[in-house]
This record gives sequence, C-alpha cells and structure tokens, in this order.
Amino acid sequence: MLKSKPFEVSLADKQSVILPDKHITEFIENKHKRIKVKASSPHNEIEFYAALKREKSGLYRMYFSKAKQKELEVFMNDYFTIQVFEDTSKYGVEMSEELKAVLLSDYEAYTIFEDLTPGRQRSIIYTISRYKSSQKRIDKAILLTENLKRGVKDPKLWLKKF
Repeated sequence: MLKSKPFEVSLADKQSVILPDKHITEFIENKHKRIKVKASSPHNEIEFYAALKREKSGLYRMYFSKAKQKELEVFMNDYFTIQVFEDTSKYGVEMSEELKAVLLSDYEAYTIFEDLTPGRQRSIIYTISRYKSSQKRIDKAILLTENLKRGVKDPKLWLKKF
C-alpha cells in the first residue's frame, strides 16, 4: 500500500490544506485522486478520506472542513501533522454498517446505488453517516433507498417522504 511519511502542514485558508509535492508525488504519478488521511495535533488524532485537488497553479490542495479542524483542535496558523495513504476503500469513504445492511437487503436499491457515479455514491454515504444514532441511520437509509427506487435523483429530495 502506498503511503507518505508524516509531514507538517497548516491551514492554507479557512477550509483547506496545501499538500507539498514531495509527499504526494507518488500518489499523483499513480493517478490516485482520493486518499486516506491521518491527521494529528498535540490534542487529538483523526482519520478521514479526501480528494486530491489540483489547482491551476499546479499546487495540490485537500479540503479540511471546519468540523475536522474543531475535532483536531487546530486553528489558522497552527501546525499539525498529516500522513496520506492510498485509498483502498470501494467508494472512497467508509460506508456505515446500517447503510450496507439496507443495501444488501434490497437488491433493486443496491443495483441503483452501484449504477450511480462515485461522487453520488459518496454523497449518499455521507448523507446517512451524519446521523449519530444507529436507528436513525437505518430509518434514513430505508427512506433514501425507497426514494432511489422511485427515481428520485435530486439529493435535496433523497430524505423526503412522499
């Protein structure tokens, strides 16, 4: 598995980090667009998945949300350590057990889900995983899969009851 050595970064702006070329060159050469990230500060350590975004200037940037900043307890001008790994997950993000179970129990919904673009699949996974309660994730996954089977394509309507 491809991985970088840990390296130090700081926030480039309110919600992103610039990734130094020397640490991600192998990922770029091997055409990896998504990575798994381990970020650590003196206060905490988190793991998440991210996209490698190339800017017109040639720099590579990674989105680093306010929620992740808060969880890691880092602020603008703080330095923290990250290490990037090859993303070996099927969808570019970990799917909750609840969504996995709902999709495995409903072949039609599973087929529709598998036919979606990778970005839409990740959107669905994020939509369900944001709920803290397991029962809520199950309920929302069932509602979402029913809406997919109805042909609902608009993400704003995935969790709407019809």
